[in-house]
Amino acid sequence: MTRQPVVADRFYPGDPTLLRQTIAEFIPSVQKKKKVLAVIVPHAGYVYSGAVAGETFATVQVPETALILGPNHHGSGEPLALGISDWQMPMGGVSIERGLAVSILRNSDVIVEDDLAHLQEHSLEVQVPFLQFLQKKLKIVPIVVSHVSYEVCKQAAHDLATAIREFAKPVLMVASTDMTHYESRRNASVKDHLALERIQALDPIGLYETVLGNHISMCGIIPTTITLLTVLELGATQAELVRYTDSGEVSGDTDQVVGYAGLVIS
Repeated sequence: MTRQPVVADRFYPGDPTLLRQTIAEFIPSVQKKKKVLAVIVPHAGYVYSGAVAGETFATVQVPETALILGPNHHGSGEPLALGISDWQMPMGGVSIERGLAVSILRNSDVIVEDDLAHLQEHSLEVQVPFLQFLQKKLKIVPIVVSHVSYEVCKQAAHDLATAIREFAKPVLMVASTDMTHYESRRNASVKDHLALERIQALDPIGLYETVLGNHISMCGIIPTTITLLTVLELGATQAELVRYTDSGEVSGDTDQVVGYAGLVIS
């Protein structure tokens, strides 16, 4: 089975030529790209969040392997679902990096093989064209994540870090999340910066507790928490905010916005 795109022509152009042109417009020229452990990027339609994603991806060296974690918006499948089917995307096929995928599944009791969770999920899919644009030899390991406890986040992160070390090749972790949903720009900015401060402090338990305690509707809180925990185990020392904005910048509606943030962790 090959996973087919589900939001092409909705969240991003389905025509490969137009898609390449669109992404090229979102990715600024950066003289020196950094080797990083992870990026945190939004997953809305490109018209809203593509510029933030593009600016963030533009700053980093994208290796041949990307480990992408995104929230489960549909409720299908296992809580921590690793997809093993190759993907067909408008800009071409993308294979699963089976060496890393097998290592994760072998090392983990909480991350399991499950393609069902991936069939209708957009949060990982919208990242793939950016990665393809920047890395022609791209392979991915996609994991769709439902809400789990902090203890399960810690276990998943330890298992991922173990597998990444075993894999022994460069891996870029991609945590896919939007920030506050459908609040005023003022409220969204206040809430989102509480969460962003915890990310920039490399404080996963603080992030988890801040988002839950302040009722911040950050849909990718679990993928982001797991990513933070994983990269800390791999030696991360710095998280940098590339850009924060919201949907009102495009729509003009500042009464009901969705927040978008791009960060890099090294």
